Amino acid sequence: MRKAFICPSKYVQGENEIENLGYFVKQYGGTALLIADSFAKKLVSNKLENTQAKFDVKFVNVEFGGECSRQEVERLQKIAVENKCDCIIGLGGGKAIDTAKCVNGGKSRLIIVPTIAATDAPTSHSAVLYTPEGDFDDYAYFTSPDVVLIDLTVIANAPTRFLVSGMGDALSTYFEARANSKWHRPVNAGLPCGSLKGDCPPARGTNTAMALAELCYKTLIAEGYKAKTACDANMVTQALEDIVETNILLSGLGFESAGLGGAHAIHDGFTIIEEAHKFTHGEKVAFGTICQLVLENAPQEEIDEVLSFCAMVGLPMCLADLGIKDISDRVMAVAEKACIAEESIHNMPFPITAEGVAAAIIVADRMGSAFKDCI
Repeated sequence: MRKAFICPSKYVQGENEIENLGYFVKQYGGTALLIADSFAKKLVSNKLENTQAKFDVKFVNVEFGGECSRQEVERLQKIAVENKCDCIIGLGGGKAIDTAKCVNGGKSRLIIVPTIAATDAPTSHSAVLYTPEGDFDDYAYFTSPDVVLIDLTVIANAPTRFLVSGMGDALSTYFEARANSKWHRPVNAGLPCGSLKGDCPPARGTNTAMALAELCYKTLIAEGYKAKTACDANMVTQALEDIVETNILLSGLGFESAGLGGAHAIHDGFTIIEEAHKFTHGEKVAFGTICQLVLENAPQEEIDEVLSFCAMVGLPMCLADLGIKDISDRVMAVAEKACIAEESIHNMPFPITAEGVAAAIIVADRMGSAFKDCI
């Protein structure tokens, strides 16, 4: 059986760690193209200035257009060449990070510096391309980042909702990995660089990835509420450190090398519901995880543990928590969207139907609502 595992070359997290960014740039030459959204750049501007001076490196600052589009990638690649940049830095949220991955294209050195812990994307070798208008275009796959650098002080001072959203994304990691392992489904780690289409034979997940996914879940349950409380106070504690590592590293390695399943596909289904648009990726994935557990008829004590966790940290437990008052006339459309041929829900270890997914959504909603009434 062919297996694959993928990960960044180096992962570093610590307080005020952006102050050390210049050290890593210096390893690759000394000039870096800095791709960052304006808010994130302003947030850490002093640290960026300090690290350039301390390590005698140069950041080529560019105005990021805001969308990871082919046009924006081509524009920034030209700037990188003109300035003879030795490496690319992606700093901020998901769009800036994905743009940096595409601009780099696996051809030079890549440093990823997320300023929030809201998803598990920073460690991955994948990026999502959009049109300049913000519509989905395609997925792309490159080499993994050379460095993922996490400044815990910045994370602790970001809105707590981002940290909790990252926990929602990470919540699915173990359950989706478990589903993949039962059916030995192909994982993203085995995909070739470039686009989703390729002649590379499929690869399955490793035992290592499965172990990391399980640790991801155990750490969420043990440390999640404590980390949320620390973030509410803008404090870096051991629990917050553990959850940042869980949201970004454990979940990132888990989803990429152990696979996705029903939770993320059901999230994708909810993208057609307008009321849910104001909720984050992780918030929708959290409810998708409950739906997946219902779909696979997981033990009630397992479902209750997940619901209890969601209640403690403030993740959605039912449709009302996603702003959806009535889905009766749209649930089949959501389910059908979740079940299109290329969706990860088909990694579940049993036949999938839209009718079965719709039923799971309705039952998960009732379970979540009833659980909330009891607390």
